Amino acid sequence: MKKLLLVVILLLSATSIYAGGYRVGAQGQRALAMGHTGVAVVNSAELAFFNPAGLVFLENKLNISAGVTGVISNVKWQNEQTGAFAETEKSIGTPFYVYASYSVTEKLTLGLSISTPYGSSVEWPTDWEGSHLTNSIDLQAIYIQPLVSYKITDNLSVGAGPIFVTGSVNFNRNLNRTLTNEEGERSNVEIDASGVNSWGWSASAMYSPIENLRLGVNYRSEVILKAEGGDATFTNVPNSPLSPVSNGTVSFDAELPMPAELTIGVSYELNDKWLFAFDYNRTYWDVYESLDIDFAPDDIPDSVNPRNYKNSSIYRFGAQYKALDKLDLRVGYYYDQSPVQSGYFAPETPRNDSQGYTGGFSYQITPKVAIDASFAYLRFKEIDESYDHYQENGQEVTFGGTYKSNAFLPGLGVTVKL
Repeated sequence: MKKLLLVVILLLSATSIYAGGYRVGAQGQRALAMGHTGVAVVNSAELAFFNPAGLVFLENKLNISAGVTGVISNVKWQNEQTGAFAETEKSIGTPFYVYASYSVTEKLTLGLSISTPYGSSVEWPTDWEGSHLTNSIDLQAIYIQPLVSYKITDNLSVGAGPIFVTGSVNFNRNLNRTLTNEEGERSNVEIDASGVNSWGWSASAMYSPIENLRLGVNYRSEVILKAEGGDATFTNVPNSPLSPVSNGTVSFDAELPMPAELTIGVSYELNDKWLFAFDYNRTYWDVYESLDIDFAPDDIPDSVNPRNYKNSSIYRFGAQYKALDKLDLRVGYYYDQSPVQSGYFAPETPRNDSQGYTGGFSYQITPKVAIDASFAYLRFKEIDESYDHYQENGQEVTFGGTYKSNAFLPGLGVTVKL
């Protein structure tokens, strides 16, 4: 039971099962098509997420970008020693974004960013071999950020703003590996929490040392999410004084960190047709050492669960080609390091180091409206790993096997400039 809650809240905290930890790297169709580069690229209101400092360099008075991405993932697990096999159900997550900027003066621009950088869905077969760790997860975290972008000189700007984060999660797992009720049904617990809110901030800068070359930096602070009074519902627990809990619902509190991120990047316009970009992202996952769960009533022991993450990096490359007056083509690639260390690999976040291959285009329907499309294929490195810190009867129990994962991310958006 205790281990279960840890997993849930952990997911609320962080970051895609698809990019760095549990982060969903789909915050803009133009950026995603170029390998998710964007901290030094000035082409739309997507800057509200990637580098707010650049908003003041947009040419139009009002800029709006909005879109949604389908995240279609698949994970296969196998224990080669026993032959046991499981595969996640096909699921489609839909991270979205809405960005806007408004030029108040030549030097001052206001903006708004709404996005879902943390959200995914994973569903394993019921009562599979790892069901004591997880059966299913459905979570979402929404970031809402008002922004200010200010031009200090003609080639230097800064941007910043507070971030309000709100999240929800539903999580299901079996209580342990063997416990059943009198009818032989596996004892189960389902976690549900909503309205998990917190605050953070971001600050950024953009500089053009020479014509056609831009440098960008964006820092997003750590956010501490506090789940207070969430519901844990227990079912199929045998009516016995030896059972760890009773059927019914109890509450829990927990705190967890969403790590700080630093992204630096460069873009260069080679000529009227070609634009190249590179971003480096560093995520400070070492803040996530353990998840502590406080249960009510007090006769349920608190839970301390090690995660011991390490800092990780993402290397992103992108290019844009103006094929026609109304058509821009984009391609990209990125390499994403996993923060999970050996012995801490759990099936609620079944991912390893990954490579992302991306592409897409923008088509200018009218002088004011463009359609943006992107596609990404993520291939995770096959890994034979385990989680060695599940507690049962006072003993640490290892669960492991070989994981194979991939994900497809088709996306569609619109850009409006007035």
